[in-house]
Amino acid sequence: MRRFTDRVAVVTGAASGIGAATAELLARRGCDVALVDVDEDGMRRTADRIRASGRKTSLHRADVADRARMQALPEEVIGDHGRVNILVNNAGVSVAASFEKHDLDDFEWIVGINFWGVVYGCAFFLPYLRREDEAHIVNLSSMFGFVGWPEQSSYCATKFAVRGLSESLWAELSDSRVGVTCVHPGGIATHIVDSARFSDADTRETASRQFKSFGAPPELAARKIVRAIERNRMRLIIRPEAYITDWLKRAFPSLTHRLIAWIHRRRRAT
Repeated sequence: MRRFTDRVAVVTGAASGIGAATAELLARRGCDVALVDVDEDGMRRTADRIRASGRKTSLHRADVADRARMQALPEEVIGDHGRVNILVNNAGVSVAASFEKHDLDDFEWIVGINFWGVVYGCAFFLPYLRREDEAHIVNLSSMFGFVGWPEQSSYCATKFAVRGLSESLWAELSDSRVGVTCVHPGGIATHIVDSARFSDADTRETASRQFKSFGAPPELAARKIVRAIERNRMRLIIRPEAYITDWLKRAFPSLTHRLIAWIHRRRRAT
């Protein structure tokens, strides 16, 4: 996209983390922003920070896994802002459990948010994005969209799916005025662990410590996402571990997965 001033951006998962940081940066670049989340208090905090920059913002409580709610959302946003130029499908959750211990209700929960939420966002907003002189879709995948990781079967399944959807959509829209970027972050210090479902408390505590110790700030991801929109990049990888994972899986597909399996066995043995 050539410019952001007076554009309208819709950001899901905008109450915190990458969603909030991206919404705030887009506002500072001149966008009005429609915030979408189930966390109304978090959205209000994000909205307060955006309004301080002088841009218009609207709050839309929505579960992205709810088809009827997502179908109604574009007209709601149009009613508040008159147009839509940017869609950031950021809302996401996680489940940590081996496949054999993975509750199927949890599997359906994560697929509903991580995958169907992206599908609904793309499907229902695309007709409105096509009306504009330029528009862009951003879909959040993960470094786990490159490689299957133990005890992350459902998360990896959804992030692989987002990657495939985004690549297909990019090809289909390549001759249009709508760009598509698929984002693959590595470790970012978001609140995804807080909403995640774990098979045991120890795993949650370990994951929480790792995110707080090694995760990069969401503002880093936001800066790269906004730059990718500006440059119309098809794929965005964030953080060294995501680059390394992508390179290893492409260069040594079998060996990389054998290494992952070996690490997993060692962890279970300790």
